[in-house]
Amino acid sequence: MTAESAAVDPLRRAFESGLTRPYRWRRSQLLELRRMLLDNRQAFENALTQDLGKHPVESDITEIGVLVGEIDHALRRLKRWMRPSPVHIPLALAPGSARIVHEPLGVVLIIGPWNCPLQLILAPLIGALAAGNTAIIKPSEIAAATSATLADLVPRYLDRRAIRVVEGDADITGKLLEQRLDHVFFTGSEQVGRVVAAAAAKTLTPVTLELGGKSPVYIDGTVDAAVAARRIMWGKLLNAGQTCVAPDYVLATPATARALIPHLQRAVRQMYGTDPESSDDYGSIITEKHTRRLAALLEGQPVSFGGAVSVPKRFVAPTVIDGASPSSAIMHEEIFGPVLPIVHVHSAEEARAFIRARPKPLATYVFTRDGGVRKAFVAETSSGALSFGAPAVHLGAPKLPFGGVGASGVGSYHGKHSFTTFSHAKAVLDKPLHPDSMRLAYPPYGGRLKGLLLWLLTGVRGAPRSR
Repeated sequence: MTAESAAVDPLRRAFESGLTRPYRWRRSQLLELRRMLLDNRQAFENALTQDLGKHPVESDITEIGVLVGEIDHALRRLKRWMRPSPVHIPLALAPGSARIVHEPLGVVLIIGPWNCPLQLILAPLIGALAAGNTAIIKPSEIAAATSATLADLVPRYLDRRAIRVVEGDADITGKLLEQRLDHVFFTGSEQVGRVVAAAAAKTLTPVTLELGGKSPVYIDGTVDAAVAARRIMWGKLLNAGQTCVAPDYVLATPATARALIPHLQRAVRQMYGTDPESSDDYGSIITEKHTRRLAALLEGQPVSFGGAVSVPKRFVAPTVIDGASPSSAIMHEEIFGPVLPIVHVHSAEEARAFIRARPKPLATYVFTRDGGVRKAFVAETSSGALSFGAPAVHLGAPKLPFGGVGASGVGSYHGKHSFTTFSHAKAVLDKPLHPDSMRLAYPPYGGRLKGLLLWLLTGVRGAPRSR
């Protein structure tokens, strides 16, 4: 028996025993997960600071706080989510009844990323537990401190028979994907997402892929540039730009860009001072390798402000590039860092065409007071989410589905959408044997009764002609 099967097989036995199905067990695990987060808030804050240079308040807002909010939302609604949902049946099937029963999938594998290494591994777990599954969570080895903290604390709080943490590198993940699983939930890059999907396809294991992409911002001259700039830079510089929903680039006319840039620079000073490198509020790039990647993307770019890089300190200054070329490398991969290119367009229509010509993003952000422009972005662009007036904050609304479309992801979660992702909606129909109302469906075919049946089922009048 391999180490990977040794991790999966006991969870399979626990699931098949019925351990995870009762409401009481699901509720108890959600409460324990909540207690783990709050009891060990400082330990998680320290781990996130060590991995990403996150300020404790940022960790509370974007990681721990988001998770507690998701748990509380699930706890308030769990009984309702678990109830069978009655559905109407056609008159032709009467007498009878039908309902949808939400049953757990079984053993699920949750693979987390390094950029939000606490939130993005435990948020899916909330849905998996609420839906009554057993789960393996595989934190990112790149965020080593957070991974180690989870490996230490999860077994202390959650049911060891049903939830396990497996640490390790990509080889370990690959071996886990070879096991008999009932669902794989992956958060990370499109490149790795393709590998995960291909591995899961070998065993026909369904997947949820939360990926990313280049999330655009469109801004015009109808809005308050100072407020818009603060919100754009806040969303861009959270976690030093290492979030999947960070604004990746801005689309604006040259005149709007000229007016916006001083406000962007002022917003950086207001949030991080004149020397962001010395600010406790400003995060670090995850590794030196990723810092060098960002430095390479900056080469030859028309930098308006920022641009400083220190590889040993894992620091990249908040940077704005005005007039970035659509053909440049920085416009062909997700930046995942504190660098914001501005691409010049001549109209909102051109901005929408620019977005449509590229892979569908995880989010699109629009800053305009023009109602017609807003409606056009809703109707003429496709993205995982569309937010007017603020980036990233849609994650804080648990009733909204969070997920991508096309290259930015497959499936969604948060709130009830998490419960649905980790459940099978089983169709249940109950039709009594007496009276035998199905006699109309039996051969021989023909006659008025058959015509009546056709009408009841389809609304089409008249019976097929008898031969």
